[in-house]
Amino acid sequence: MIKQEITELKKLLTQNNCSITRICGCYVDGEKNKKAEFRQPFLALPEEELFKYFEILRKCYSGSLGKNMLNLEFPLAAEEQGGPHDLLLRLRDSKLKDDILLDAFYDKVIETYEYVGNYLILIIHDVYDVPGKTSDGIEMEDASDEIYEYILACVCPVNLSKPGLSYHADENTFHNRIRDWVVDLPDTAFLFPAFNDRGSDLHSMLYYTKNAEELKEGFVEQMFGCPLPLTAGGQKETFQTLVEETLGETCDVEMVKTIHEKLAEMVEEHKEKPEPLVLDKNEVKTLFANSGVTNEKLEAFDKHFDETAGEKATLLVDNVINNRTFEVKTPDVVVKVKPERTDLVETQIINGRRCLVIALDGSVEVNGIVVRQK
Repeated sequence: MIKQEITELKKLLTQNNCSITRICGCYVDGEKNKKAEFRQPFLALPEEELFKYFEILRKCYSGSLGKNMLNLEFPLAAEEQGGPHDLLLRLRDSKLKDDILLDAFYDKVIETYEYVGNYLILIIHDVYDVPGKTSDGIEMEDASDEIYEYILACVCPVNLSKPGLSYHADENTFHNRIRDWVVDLPDTAFLFPAFNDRGSDLHSMLYYTKNAEELKEGFVEQMFGCPLPLTAGGQKETFQTLVEETLGETCDVEMVKTIHEKLAEMVEEHKEKPEPLVLDKNEVKTLFANSGVTNEKLEAFDKHFDETAGEKATLLVDNVINNRTFEVKTPDVVVKVKPERTDLVETQIINGRRCLVIALDGSVEVNGIVVRQK
C-alpha cells in the first residue's frame, strides 16, 4: 500500500463517511483471562462513543510507511487451509458474525501477543464502495470500480487513569478523583486484506506498530505467518555497516558525502512517484559504484550484504538517509548542514593535521550573536 491508499481508508473513519458494519471486542487482563466481550453493529453505538472509536482506529494508520506501517506478504505456507491466512479470510467473510471464529481469533491473539498488563482487542468489519477515478486522479462519486471488504483489528493497552483531584459541584469542594480503567491508543494493529491499487489484495496485509523499533516479531510470525523486514533503525545500521565494510580504509568524509549526495539525487528523481523508494542488493551496489567505489572494493560486496542484511533484503531509502541534515560528528564536535549544501564541508591538511573545513558564506552567529568576519 502507498500513502494515498492509506489516506483514503483513513478518511472513512468519520461519521459522514463511515461504512463500518460491525465492531467486536475482547477485554483481557494481565493474566491473559478474557474478562468481557462485546459485538454489535457499529452505527448503533452512541455518538460520543463513535468518536472515541474513530480516534482509536485512525491511529492504526499513523506514523511513517516503512517504519510504523509495514506492507507484509503472506508466504505460500501461511495461505494453506487451516493456516493463519485462512483464519483471517474466514473472519472477514463471516462479517464478524461467527462467534466461534471470533473466539478462535481472540485466543490466537492472547496466545501470541506478549504484553504485561490489561488490554482490549478491537476488530471491525467494513465494506467500502470504492469510487472510480478519472485519469487525472479526480474521484467520481457515482462510478464504483469495486467493493473492498476488509477487517481492521488493533490491540489497545488498558491502564488506570492518573490520580488527581476533581471538583464536586454539588458540594463545592475538591476530592480525590476516582481512578478508572482507560483504553489507550493502539500498540499494534493490522488491516486485512491490503488495499493495493485501490482494491483487495488477499496475499498482503498492512501491519502497524506504535514503536517502530519493536515490531513484535514472534507475534507477527505466529499470528500471520509473515516474515518481517528489518526495523527502520536496523536498516540504517545495516547500510552504515555496508558502507564501512565495503570501503574499508577508503571510507573518508568525501566518499561518504558523495554517497549521501547520490542518494539525495535518487530521492529527488523519485519524489513524484507514489510508492516509497526501496533498494535491493544490486541497487545498493550500483549506488556505491556510481559514487566512485572501486571494482576492487566491490568484489566482496555481495558477501557483505548477504551476511549483514540477508540476500533478499531491501532497504527503504527514507530509513537510511536523513533528508533534513548532513552530520559530521567527532567525540567533541558535531557539525550539521543542510543536505543540499554538503559542498560547504570538505577536508584539508592544515599544518600537518587533517581538518574539517566549513565555508562561512553569509552571516555567522555564535551563541545567537552575529559576529563579523575578518
